[in-house]
Amino acid sequence: MKKIISEIGMSLIKLEQKWNDSHSFLIKETEGEQHDYFLQAFDASDTKLLLEASIIKKGNCLALITFSINEAKEASSLPQSPFGGLWSMGKIESESLLGFIEFVTSSLRNLGISKISIIQAPSSYEKCSALFTYLLFKSNFQLEKVLSHQLMKSKKLIKKWVESHYPKLNKKAKENAYNVKMGNIQSFSFLDEIASWKEDRGHMPHKDLDRLILQVSNFPERYFVITIIHEGKSVAHALAVKLTQDVLYYFYSAINPKNQLNLTGKLLIANLIKLAYEQKVSLLDFGSSEVNELINHKLMFFKSNYAEAYENRETWVKVLSHE
Repeated sequence: MKKIISEIGMSLIKLEQKWNDSHSFLIKETEGEQHDYFLQAFDASDTKLLLEASIIKKGNCLALITFSINEAKEASSLPQSPFGGLWSMGKIESESLLGFIEFVTSSLRNLGISKISIIQAPSSYEKCSALFTYLLFKSNFQLEKVLSHQLMKSKKLIKKWVESHYPKLNKKAKENAYNVKMGNIQSFSFLDEIASWKEDRGHMPHKDLDRLILQVSNFPERYFVITIIHEGKSVAHALAVKLTQDVLYYFYSAINPKNQLNLTGKLLIANLIKLAYEQKVSLLDFGSSEVNELINHKLMFFKSNYAEAYENRETWVKVLSHE
């Protein structure tokens, strides 16, 4: 196969390979298809081309992965998003999935791609994650980064926590002059306060607020903000996003360093769990506990009072040779 991309975006791309009597592999430019993970086809700032690789079984998509191609001809799934990686819609045999990885790797190499990076979601998001990352390892991908996520993993557990703990905590909040606002985002002013509070603590604010604002503007029903108010002033904000219809992700938050009351953090988490209950999700992802790429053990311990499990988000990388 000749290299098709001499200049990214100049050619219409569609590559196919028949695997067996019922399965085939396909790479094509994305056409704006909607996916339950709504960030699947959301362009990064340096995206020059979006490619979708899929496993097709009897005319139906069995699994897919979207790659963002940048100017340097690097393929990433996905940059500037919580993760990308493989999403499956049915049972996939290991041999077929390994063949798919080989097809994707050879096709991207022949398209002139220099490097592949895959940020795979934790296993609770995607049932094939563990098998997929095992097969990436066997295909000479290198593990570049691991982030530990803490999770609450069932509607039953979320409901039980809200019914058992929230009324008592809410009563204590009112007794101590606390109020809570929670709902879809109406204004972005809270982002300035989060950035200011993070800087006061020596933490890095979000790297790309413009992209975040664009995502919220395009998908307003997916984003929620929780604001904790103490004695009439906002003292904490948390941004949560419904990454899929069944997953709420604790994405971005900060507490005013001048408000060190233990109740503030508890109310932030309690209302996040309440939001998960109201949104009827089966998975609440408290995210990672790193600050400036260092483990925040205190934050991890605090989340462990609510989360029931640890799972990893892994970044796998392969540099492609062009001999």
